[in-house]
Amino acid sequence: MSAAQRVHRVAVIAPTPVSMFNLAIPDMLFSKVETDGRPGYEVVVCAAEPGPLPTTGGLDLHVRHGLEVLRSADTVLVAGAGAPYTPDPRIVAAVREAAGAGARVASLCTGVFTLAEAGLLHGRRATTYWAHAGELRRRCPDVLLEGDVLYVQDGRVVTSSGYAAGIDLCLHIIRTDYGAAVANRVARLALVAPVRPGGQTQFTQTPLPPERGTACADVRGWAMRHLDQPITLADLARRAGVSVRTLTRRFHTESGVSPLQWLLHQRIERAKELLETTTLPMDRVARACGLGTADSLRAHLVRRTGLTPSAYRAQFSRLADRPAAEPGMRPAA
Repeated sequence: MSAAQRVHRVAVIAPTPVSMFNLAIPDMLFSKVETDGRPGYEVVVCAAEPGPLPTTGGLDLHVRHGLEVLRSADTVLVAGAGAPYTPDPRIVAAVREAAGAGARVASLCTGVFTLAEAGLLHGRRATTYWAHAGELRRRCPDVLLEGDVLYVQDGRVVTSSGYAAGIDLCLHIIRTDYGAAVANRVARLALVAPVRPGGQTQFTQTPLPPERGTACADVRGWAMRHLDQPITLADLARRAGVSVRTLTRRFHTESGVSPLQWLLHQRIERAKELLETTTLPMDRVARACGLGTADSLRAHLVRRTGLTPSAYRAQFSRLADRPAAEPGMRPAA
């Protein structure tokens, strides 16, 4: 296989004792990515010492590979451990070397302490599980800690908070590499929520609301079906049968963001899917997702991704040779 065809290698480092949940997330999500009929990622789990590895659940896992696999990794991901404040010096050195060689580096939960010890977070924005934020701030005051978000990307370093936020981080990486349509397809295959904005708060009472059964589920569904139309706070409140103030409070409690923040995120995600899966001109993409004009689409997309709409389409389009879909059609997954 040529260098151009080589599958993106993700090296997942298992510290001691490793969280089994953290370790399962990357394989579960990255293994579901396919592009042009071949796997999008190769996931390799490694440890400072190959062989039996204790877990936080009291079981032992057998890890085949040592840290030498980091030398050929495109992305290095440090899983969370039960002893978060004492990173293994061998792992720290290997992560530092991989980052120096140009690999993207990520952490789940307490894996952030390894990145900090490796000197990769100096002056960078980062996050971790809220219960460990105080310790990270105390031990690493040079880290620009954002302790109330799901995940943070600063350059080629990505960090997530705890538990299910690791799923969000992996979906964010997939979206960065292959686009929103692929990431959302993986989310559907894994039966998890679509890609959530990294700035969504950790402190939500219902971080993954179901399609039914919460106060704002129906109004969110209605808004998703009408993204091509102007939608105001008053429209959402009227649809929910409550006041604007009540809607805003309930919405933030369930989703962690305001109604308009959520709506803008959905509009941008729809625009990205249309750019990836259709050949519609930019002004029609903008109208179909409710962003109004091509200039508005450009401003929002550049702010969110750093790419213009045409650059985003050139990088992520899967259907460049297909006819354009009508705006009312659901984009292909």
